[in-house]
Amino acid sequence: MQQKHLFEYAVIRIVPKVEREEFLNVGVILYCAKHNFLQTMYNLNEERLRAFCLVADSSELLQNLEAFKRICIGDSNAGPIAKLDLSARFRWLTATRSTIVQTSKVHPGFCTDPRETLIKLYNQLVL
Repeated sequence: MQQKHLFEYAVIRIVPKVEREEFLNVGVILYCAKHNFLQTMYNLNEERLRAFCLVADSSELLQNLEAFKRICIGDSNAGPIAKLDLSARFRWLTATRSTIVQTSKVHPGFCTDPRETLIKLYNQLVL
């Protein structure tokens, strides 16, 4: 039997009008220290986005979501945050902010395979 390890995750959200507090789940970021794992999965459904906000710039949003991904993998071209250790990158990406791309509060859990857990959460919370 495989041992379960603590993981943390947050849902990545698009909040077109911050003052209305309405959001669209577009991704999940998952961190598991024991497996040295930090990854994100996202999908920007433009039809659903238009239902929230007709003037949202989907190309800019995709760039922001791609930045999340690049920081997760530690891409050297993603700026100084991408050079931090995994835990610091996760904390920075999930910090509370008042921008159009936000994350939910961080939630903990236990898993044996963080990649499998990321896919499961992505399917449950985004698709």
